[in-house]
Amino acid sequence: MKFAVLVFPGSNCDHDCYHALKHVLGISVDFVWHGDRDLTRYDVVILPGGFSYGDYLRAGAIARFSDVMKGLDQHIRKGGYALGICNGFQILTEAGHLPGALIQNRSTKFICEDSYIKAQTGDSFVTSKCGVDDILKIPIAHKEGCFVADEDTLDQLDRENRVVFRYCDQEGNVSELANPNGSARNIAGIISESRRVAGMMPHPERVCEEELGGSHGLTIFQSVMEVFN
Repeated sequence: MKFAVLVFPGSNCDHDCYHALKHVLGISVDFVWHGDRDLTRYDVVILPGGFSYGDYLRAGAIARFSDVMKGLDQHIRKGGYALGICNGFQILTEAGHLPGALIQNRSTKFICEDSYIKAQTGDSFVTSKCGVDDILKIPIAHKEGCFVADEDTLDQLDRENRVVFRYCDQEGNVSELANPNGSARNIAGIISESRRVAGMMPHPERVCEEELGGSHGLTIFQSVMEVFN
């Protein structure tokens, strides 16, 4: 099992992902620069958070045209897995690998705080180690984190069991009050039709060690690892 963490100009969570994977979980992982195209050595590609290309035009819009995304297209077509976190989620929607879009938060402000999310399915490579309705405490840090899609797409995501996380409160109640950014139906993460590409706004790589405030993020990375066990 081999992971790649993509690095775009403006990425700032790439080292966090690398540390969680290599130093906490002991997984083989490489950084891959945005100008490279060869992802053939990797089983899982992580698109990390940050502000790729300064979020010019809109978040993820320029990164979508990076050379490495051509390699990612091929990686996905050949059956590889990809997880986009925060800005990575934005890039995956811009590239058409995931439906919908991430727009400015309802408050129009940057939000950096702990959030609670509830696992909605065990049938995904990012939640296989979660029980349905398990509550995870994972931080968010974004200004364009409001997930939107047309009603038909939202219905399809629900119907096909492709919503992997929803924002909730500490007790697990999914409500408007527990929605930090205005995302449609409290959606915090989704998965593709193939169930091999996922995106989420919260940052699991930031909570992989108790010394840093918690380890709920490990559950997500351990779920990914289980695919190859």
